[in-house]
Amino acid sequence: MSIIKTTQSFLTRNGIKLVSDIYRPNTSEKLPVLLMRQPYGRAIASTVVYGHPRWYANHGYIVVIQDVRGRGDSEGEFRLFESEIEDGYDTLDWIANLEGSNGNVGMYGFSYQGMTQLYAAISQHPALKTICPAMIGYDLYTDWAYENGAFCYQLNLAWAIQLAAETARLKRDLPAYKTLYLASRNLPIYDIPITVDEALRKYCPSNFYYQWLSNTENNEYWQKLSPKTYFQDIDLPMLHIGGWFDAYLRGTLNLYQEMKTKSKFQQCLIVGVWGHIPWGNTLGSRSFSSFANSNIDQTQIAWFDKYLKGIENNYLPKENINLFQMGSNKWITKNNLTNKTNKYLYLKSTGLANIKDDDGVLLVNNQENNEFQEDIIVQDFWRNVPSLGGHSFVPSGVFKRTELDNRSDIITYTSNFLTEELEIIGDIELEIFAQSDQYSFDLSAILSQVFPDGKVYNFTQGHIRILQNNCEQPIKFKLQPTCIKLEKNTALRLSISTTNFPAYLVNTGDKKNYHHSFLNLETTPLTVNIFSGKDKPSKIIFNT
Repeated sequence: MSIIKTTQSFLTRNGIKLVSDIYRPNTSEKLPVLLMRQPYGRAIASTVVYGHPRWYANHGYIVVIQDVRGRGDSEGEFRLFESEIEDGYDTLDWIANLEGSNGNVGMYGFSYQGMTQLYAAISQHPALKTICPAMIGYDLYTDWAYENGAFCYQLNLAWAIQLAAETARLKRDLPAYKTLYLASRNLPIYDIPITVDEALRKYCPSNFYYQWLSNTENNEYWQKLSPKTYFQDIDLPMLHIGGWFDAYLRGTLNLYQEMKTKSKFQQCLIVGVWGHIPWGNTLGSRSFSSFANSNIDQTQIAWFDKYLKGIENNYLPKENINLFQMGSNKWITKNNLTNKTNKYLYLKSTGLANIKDDDGVLLVNNQENNEFQEDIIVQDFWRNVPSLGGHSFVPSGVFKRTELDNRSDIITYTSNFLTEELEIIGDIELEIFAQSDQYSFDLSAILSQVFPDGKVYNFTQGHIRILQNNCEQPIKFKLQPTCIKLEKNTALRLSISTTNFPAYLVNTGDKKNYHHSFLNLETTPLTVNIFSGKDKPSKIIFNT
């Protein structure tokens, strides 16, 4: 089938011209429309993870790739997430009456392109029949900008510089564009140079980076922007797409769980062993077989065939929860994301778990743990624990952390080698008794698999900022959900530190500056005590 590409525009309700590339099969038949609204230049069309729009058009769809307001060739000012509901409605209104359109529209795209789907759904235009949101922040505070109160530093800074650089380019400010582009190639993580700071403040859309830094709690600022605030009455069939090492998996899962509870339509969830980019079979230093390759393009066509054409397709997933399982390296299906069977592993050491990687242990039965134990981390800001893989760092994924775990500012607790396979699926929660000598402190936790040859590979992690210094109650927080089968003769390891930099902004413990740079004259070493034993049973809780 030959595909005809044209570029067209229309005016929004307030007179702003929005520009789109349209890929149209050469046929007189009226067809449904697939829409992607994005801020990165419509020629890219999210081809970093999806097939080209021509591929989608060849399956009998008109495909519209649009520059959102203030990006690419579209007019107006790009203000992060602020115009997408109204512009989404106006775009759907235009598309419903587009030449060759049968009036039925579906949307696809990931990241910001996933967010525009949610905002378009909020507009409740009748032409929008289904969406396929991938890797989104349902609640922008908890799912995107912050994780358990800790600012996701590297990802937010890198994204702000990228968007600001593109704004400077569109404004034809070459010096600012070059400054920001070069900063993006060598991210200034320890401190932002004055020239970069000036360009970022001038061109960062909505000045969002500094707004996000200032709004450290989930307040009205976040609620006004978050799709979750407006989603109570929204109901469409949705294909939810995520990755175990994507920083925004929390948003994907939270939206799926809410829609599954309330929706009268099908809600399907697919989670691969992918980072934000790419969606392939290798991530970090581990390969997961050809089965891990992205199946999303074919699945989306099957989904759109069903909900826009009324055609059932064998490629559509048979179950509504489809997860790639690490270890077995295959796809599995589930009826529910989490089981009700909890397993507990308790922390124990002699107090030297940060000095020797065989001192701290994970116990199945805490009755064997009758004595009070204390492990101590001294946080030296000259040598913060570096980020390595996981979901919140670039590059994301699985990496060997054998040497990293030998640091004295990382406490490790390791189980016995397994005598049978162990599956972990869904949520993982930590309950840690801890106390600091400062007003505030962070805890970073990594779960890894330990092999008989001593090599250690991470598979999930979590991070939290604590503002209440009280060890009488445990600190409870969830790690990134996961799906893994641990083989026999391997072990499970928990690694705890107080920094994970630059994935998360370093916490100095200072009440006044706990969310700002650690480069100040008041910064002093911070001490954190981790307690375990009979009276303070610090533990891991997960589903099997």
